[in-house]
Amino acid sequence: MAQFVHPAREEITLAGVLGALADPMRLRIVKSLAAQKDCMSCTEAAPCPDMAKSTLSNHFRILREAGLVRTSKQGVQHRNVLREEDINARFPKLLKMILSFPD
Repeated sequence: MAQFVHPAREEITLAGVLGALADPMRLRIVKSLAAQKDCMSCTEAAPCPDMAKSTLSNHFRILREAGLVRTSKQGVQHRNVLREEDINARFPKLLKMILSFPD
């Protein structure tokens, strides 16, 4: 069974969040999760349907390690949810401001 690493709220760093969101594909994944307001599988949140699974998995690992998403395994799917409350507690309004910019 997969073990996912999720930093505690107080371990989330500004550099980690900004570094993870600096990649356009990861930013699109986070925007998809924010718009959904519910958990999504990796493929549902994928920024483009033909992205390789290994690439998508790497993007989610980086987002998870930065503290932006929480991943859980449900059956054979990995379900992801945006850790909006934790990010807002650490860096008020940062996520809203970043997500408000057009692609």
